[in-house]
Amino acid sequence: MNKYESISLEVRQRIINREYPIDQPIPDEISLAKEFGCSRMTMKRALDLLVVEGLLYRKRGHGTFIVQSAINKSKVNVASHQSLGLSNLLKDENITSKVIKFEVQFPKEEVAMHLAIDEKTPVYYIIRLRLVDGEPYVMEKTYMPTTLIPGIKDEVLQGSVYRYIKEDLGLTMAGSHRIIRACKSDQLDQEHLECSSDDPILEVEHVGFLNNGVPFEYSFSRHRYDKFEVTTVNPIR
Repeated sequence: MNKYESISLEVRQRIINREYPIDQPIPDEISLAKEFGCSRMTMKRALDLLVVEGLLYRKRGHGTFIVQSAINKSKVNVASHQSLGLSNLLKDENITSKVIKFEVQFPKEEVAMHLAIDEKTPVYYIIRLRLVDGEPYVMEKTYMPTTLIPGIKDEVLQGSVYRYIKEDLGLTMAGSHRIIRACKSDQLDQEHLECSSDDPILEVEHVGFLNNGVPFEYSFSRHRYDKFEVTTVNPIR
């Protein structure tokens, strides 16, 4: 194991053990490099691993912060480096979108916290129904900062938002943190996902990060139980 990897493991354990306050930035790279007896570049690489993993995020001019939802031990968390965008997962299928709601609003405290912005920074609020061959698969409720992801409009929402971010804006998506939970269907699910009141819904709460560690998306994807499953592979080292 490289030195930066072993340092990353130690910092990860400190975060999980709540040795750093979750509402304050962790110690800066110079201080940590001095503590661990390594160069600042090695320390940066160690923290980069945790940023990509979705455990930390960087806020320009303020420092590096812990993603609070990532250390909630009362819920089952599934972390993966694979994009869960439907267009990415079902490349050979006919995927269409129906925009249910699209507006710009000021975020509530929880949304602002997950996106590492203040409550005066406007965000897109998007509800989209995603269909495969005309059949409803998932309903996405998404928040994105308008300052970070400019130019979202109806034509973008009809296709792949991730493709727009990557190809049109030239941004690189590098990591995510997800919480997967079972929920009861609500009225919106029953209306658009064509499910009954006693059908379960698989909800994925998602925070997506750019390669500079900045959160660009906070979303809830609500999947029909018969159209979505999670497979994990855990290699033994």
